[in-house]
Amino acid sequence: MNPNRIWQVLRKDLQLGPRSPIVLWALVVPVVMTVLVRGVFGDLFGAEPALGLVDEGRSQLTAEAQALPGVAVHLHDDAERLRAEVTDGAYDAGLVLPAGFDDAVRSGELPPLELWLAGDSVPADRAVLTASVIDLVRGLADAQAPVSVDVVELGEATLPLDLRLLPLLVLYAVAIPGGFVPAASLVEEKERGTLHALLASPASMGEVLVAKAALGILLGLLAGTVTLALNDAFGAQPLAVMLALTLGAVMMAEIGLLLGAWAQDTNTLFAAWKAGGIILFLPAVVFIWPGLPSWPAYALPSYYFLQPAFAVSVEGATLADVAVTLGLGAAICLALLPVVAAAGRWLTVHLAAGRAEPASAPQPAEV
Repeated sequence: MNPNRIWQVLRKDLQLGPRSPIVLWALVVPVVMTVLVRGVFGDLFGAEPALGLVDEGRSQLTAEAQALPGVAVHLHDDAERLRAEVTDGAYDAGLVLPAGFDDAVRSGELPPLELWLAGDSVPADRAVLTASVIDLVRGLADAQAPVSVDVVELGEATLPLDLRLLPLLVLYAVAIPGGFVPAASLVEEKERGTLHALLASPASMGEVLVAKAALGILLGLLAGTVTLALNDAFGAQPLAVMLALTLGAVMMAEIGLLLGAWAQDTNTLFAAWKAGGIILFLPAVVFIWPGLPSWPAYALPSYYFLQPAFAVSVEGATLADVAVTLGLGAAICLALLPVVAAAGRWLTVHLAAGRAEPASAPQPAEV
C-alpha cells in the first residue's frame, strides 16, 4: 500500500464530491431530518430542564432556585397539583419546601425532602436538577447539609420521542455518507470506465478501495458529528460517543465497499440498498419502541455502534459501561476486512475478464 497513491485517489473524490448530487444529498438530508424531528417533537435549541416548586414557608431557596443558570423554575401553590403535573410530564422535576425548612437545616435537624422526577424526563436533565437541589440545600448551612434528598420517580419511565428517534437520525447520518457514497462512487467508476484507468496507473485495487473507504469514513463522521451537535447529544463523555461514531463510519464504509464491488450499475445499487436498508436500519426500531424485544438487533452490525452512542449520550453511561459492546463492534469491523479484500480480488478478476472478452462477430444482414 502506497499512502501517496491512496491520497491521490481520495483527493480526486474529495474534489468531485461537492459536484455530486449523491454526496450533497447524503450530507444535507440528515440535517434536514434532524431539524424536522427536533422542530416537531422537541426543542431544536435544547430546552432548559423545568423544575416545579412549592414554597410553603418563604424559603431562601426559592429565590436562589430562580437564579439558577440553565434551569426554568415554575412556582406553584399546591403540592398535590404539582405532583400530578410532574407525573404527567409537564415538568422534569418537582420540589416542595415545607414551612420552617430553612431553620431546621440551619439548626442541624434532618428535615424530610423529596425531589419528584418525571418518568419521561431526560437523564441529563435529571442529573442537573438533582445536583442543583442538593447544592442549594447545602448552601443554607455553608457546609454539608444534614438533609437526605429522596429522589422519587413519578409516571411511566419513558424517554421523549425526539430522543428515541436519535439513533435513527445518527444511523441515517452515518450509513448514507459512510456506506452509500463509497458504494456509489465505486459503481460510478465502473460504469464510466474510469476504474480501468485507475488500475492501469500504479494504483492497485486495494489502494482504490482504501481511498473509497476513507471517503466514506470522513463523510460519515462529518454528518454524524453535525447530527449529534444539532441534537446536543454528546453527553458527559463525548470521547466515548465519538469512538462509537468512528466505529460506525468504518463499519458502514466496509459494507459500502462490499455493495459497490458487487453491484454492476447504479440501478442495481439502489435496489440492493433499499432492500438491505430494512435490515441495516432495524436496530433503530428497538430504541424507538423500547417495549419490543431487543434480541433480534443483536444479530445486526449497526446495533454495536448505535447502542453505545445512545447509552452514553442519552442514558448517561460511561465508556467503561459500553466497552464490551464497542469491542464487539470493533471485532465485526476486523472480521469484515478479509471479506472486503476478497471482494476487491474478485472485482479485479471480473474487470480483467470483461476487458479480455472479445467483441461478438457481426451478423450477416438478412436478404
